[in-house]
Amino acid sequence: MNKTIALAAICLVSASSQAANWSTTALHLNNGDFKNPFTGQESNTTIASLQHASAYDYGDNFFFIDYINDATDDGYQDKDFYGEWYSTFSLSKISGNDMSYGAIADIGLTAGFNAAGDSKVLKYLPGVKVNWQAPGFTFLSTLVTAYIDDNDGIARGGAPIETNSWMLDVAWGYPFSIGSQKFNVTGHVEYIAERENEFGENVKAWILAQPIITWDLGHAMSMKENTLLLGLEWQYWHNKLGTDTTESVPQFHVEWTF
Repeated sequence: MNKTIALAAICLVSASSQAANWSTTALHLNNGDFKNPFTGQESNTTIASLQHASAYDYGDNFFFIDYINDATDDGYQDKDFYGEWYSTFSLSKISGNDMSYGAIADIGLTAGFNAAGDSKVLKYLPGVKVNWQAPGFTFLSTLVTAYIDDNDGIARGGAPIETNSWMLDVAWGYPFSIGSQKFNVTGHVEYIAERENEFGENVKAWILAQPIITWDLGHAMSMKENTLLLGLEWQYWHNKLGTDTTESVPQFHVEWTF
């Protein structure tokens, strides 16, 4: 699974970059003390994330793949991979008609999946995305999808099979300046509704928020803007992975756009 996810990410970057109207690819590095939700133990964790966004004639793509390694050898996030991919087909671009109305900039149909390495988790997320017109924001979107399970299950060495559910996600980007210095506030908040695993146990609904504030170091050093960013990411996860664990973790954040 790990090699499959990594190869898929490389292929998607290459294909999206060649066919895109615009594209951006970045490497994110984060470090913080995260909890194992199944044991409650905290461990210093480094996450390297390859992120890509692009737009083409009929819509847009977004994906990321995380390489996660913590300081505890406990079978949880030890040199593990996790990735998400979403492709949205713009109704305005497909129909040739302007779908904007009031604060709505566009509506799209989204197909996505989430995949994890060691736990062999696989979820499909078909849904609807709304892009909003919001003053000062580079983007503001809401995404509502199904959360369809295709896990391998305990019998095949993976995470338990789960019943299907649904997700709501809000994502944003907001740049601002203080004097001559440039900053960005980006991030997302997701809600995934409760479901039940193959043992009949309740998997609790969770809320995951990951806002990031960054300082444009590249601009400050008279380099190209939005290429080298330093900042802080805060992760708040209520009922982490459907358990009783709730964590609030500040992380050192570095972002380099290719």
